[in-house]
Amino acid sequence: MSDDLERNFIRVVRLAEAAGLPEVTIGTSYGTPALLVKDKSFVRMKDGETLVVMCALEEKEMLLELDPRLYFQTDHYKGWPAMLVRLAEIDDQSLTGRLVAAWREKAPKRLAATFLDAGQAPPPTL
Repeated sequence: MSDDLERNFIRVVRLAEAAGLPEVTIGTSYGTPALLVKDKSFVRMKDGETLVVMCALEEKEMLLELDPRLYFQTDHYKGWPAMLVRLAEIDDQSLTGRLVAAWREKAPKRLAATFLDAGQAPPPTL
């Protein structure tokens, strides 16, 4: 593993842990380090500077337009619910938001319903 890849993956792992994402494991996806929830990859390193994050297509299109400095795609990812993130450009708070959103995309609905990220109101009780 290259130094950049290892250093940036450690950052991703640290932020995911700090966010308190439940049932996350470290694994690989397409031969690169990845974070998984219930054996499904929600983020993976593409290379030493780039993270692949899962996201809804509508959200992807919006983010690609809003901040092309941070978010981009190659032809390979067009029409696919994933986008690329420039790790050198994104701050920890924004990256944490992307990790939480990607985790929610892949986590089973029941598990996702139990997770509250910081600042989110708890679900109403019946």
